Amino acid sequence: MTTAPERTTDLYPTRGATEVITPRQDPVVWSEPGAPGPIEAADLQAYERDGFLAIDRLIGPDEVEVYSGELERLISDPAIRADERSIVEPRTQEIRSVFEVHKISQVFADLVRDPRVVGRARQILGSDVYVHQSRINVKPGFGATGFYWHSDFETWHAEDGLPNMRTVSVSIALTENYATNGGLMIMPGSHKTFLGCAGATPKDNYKKSLQMQDAGTPSNEALTELASEYGIRLFTGKPGSATWFDCNCMHGSGDNITPYPRSNVFIVFNSVENAAVEPFAAPVRRPEFIGARDFTPVR
Repeated sequence: MTTAPERTTDLYPTRGATEVITPRQDPVVWSEPGAPGPIEAADLQAYERDGFLAIDRLIGPDEVEVYSGELERLISDPAIRADERSIVEPRTQEIRSVFEVHKISQVFADLVRDPRVVGRARQILGSDVYVHQSRINVKPGFGATGFYWHSDFETWHAEDGLPNMRTVSVSIALTENYATNGGLMIMPGSHKTFLGCAGATPKDNYKKSLQMQDAGTPSNEALTELASEYGIRLFTGKPGSATWFDCNCMHGSGDNITPYPRSNVFIVFNSVENAAVEPFAAPVRRPEFIGARDFTPVR
């Protein structure tokens, strides 16, 4: 366990009186050209250009069954439901997300250390990595709410104190992602523009934002401009497919009003050279189960 370093220069101002556009100040791919890793050179170039990389089958059907069973075990456990790491749907009170699953579950701890997973993170970020956040997301059919448009980095910078854009997320599907059941949408190329949002961060904002984002949400005008420039890509795929995406991608997902559930494992890797400092635009840090302060590299 290491402590947070002193706060550094704020390269990405946000949560002020008005929205602010800042060109990206950081690389997208941090490793040297030709550095070893599981991602082919052409795919790494596409990731640098678009901000994401979709993989048809990261894990096989037998593994999907194991992880799906573990997800069901966790969301059915009354002790897990009562834990502050569980977030429920505001309307139905069903579990929406369970955070820090790599510490709650040995099954998901092993997934984090899987070379197919952590190896890609190291290759993109060019260093050892630690888990900034992990969670399972549950979108049962008939009314599970979506996640509004946002840049993860905007929140992680403002409220968790990540100084630089040296963070990558992977979403691994445990159910089929149809075009209709609230799948992930990304604006390709949007990771190269930082949108600093307007409005101060309320204290304990996370208690509301994990159910329904408010602070750190772009305006309709800004989203319209970004969508006009970059377009929108919707991700579909079989169970076991995965999407890697840069921390600054503008992304979101819609409600799931179909009968078909959509569940996934979500892991955020941050470079050990980009350890969190004090928040850049929030009165207090978020809890460690949302924004880690343990910078121990994944081994």
